[in-house]
Amino acid sequence: MENNDSSRDSSNNTQNTQDHIKTLEGAAAVKKLKDLATSAENCFFCTNIRTGLPVSVRPMSVQEVDDEGNLWFFSQIDSNKNDEVERDPFTQLFFQENKNSGFLSVYGITEVVKDQAKIDKLWNTFLKVWFQNGKDDPNLVLLKVIPTNVYYWDTKHGEAVAFIKMAASIITGKTMDDSVEGKLEV
Repeated sequence: MENNDSSRDSSNNTQNTQDHIKTLEGAAAVKKLKDLATSAENCFFCTNIRTGLPVSVRPMSVQEVDDEGNLWFFSQIDSNKNDEVERDPFTQLFFQENKNSGFLSVYGITEVVKDQAKIDKLWNTFLKVWFQNGKDDPNLVLLKVIPTNVYYWDTKHGEAVAFIKMAASIITGKTMDDSVEGKLEV
């Protein structure tokens, strides 16, 4: 589905808006969300979105994007972010895959979930760096982010093609943008 709404158009090139704004829906949207969120080098998890207080931001690692598009994170039950989520469940996640492409903004509602089977499924040994008592720690919980608004910025043909187009653009003086952006309706 093509999106002609240029209100979120971040491009400053001469490319036709229809050529680089593309809304994805359903399975295609979930796939793009999974691809970008799980390969991102960085994720910033923001709380206190609607309280009128300064937004609280912390780096976190997504453990899974499930088939419904929900994002899962580990947390300690007594953490400040869990208190913030309990008071205001609206959260914003920002992902950056690399410095030139693969950006994702996820706005959603977060739930604190105590589900030992899900914890067991998502657990890996590297998590002991942050959760010393392991997967059986009674204070270990999950944060489930249910997206309500998702927007992405990426390349159409991958980073290598985008780099070649950027180099050609510099040489020729013509815009050869390979970017694509749009809503993900999961």
